[in-house]
Amino acid sequence: MKTIVAGREPVTATEFIELALGIDLELFTGSATESVLERAARLDVAHEVLVDLRESDPETAAYAESLLRTLPATALRPAGRRPRRTGCRPVTARLAIGSAVAA
Repeated sequence: MKTIVAGREPVTATEFIELALGIDLELFTGSATESVLERAARLDVAHEVLVDLRESDPETAAYAESLLRTLPATALRPAGRRPRRTGCRPVTARLAIGSAVAA
């Protein structure tokens, strides 16, 4: 049996949710490739949509609000951060530190 929502056949679970609830998930979750300005604009629109949803469909509004608290996977890593160094200090530095502690 096929699942058809609003005359369309969703292929993924995300598409099913979007069609069933009538909201664009990416509006509330964002994209990993969006810029700071795009994110600010998207959040402005999302907050306006939330205001309307709270009046018309509080359950969907609560779900959409929870989506706002999620982050794209690449947003979890700080941008521009260098990898951690794995090398150790030179032997002379370790000896100097050890002799200072012993004194």
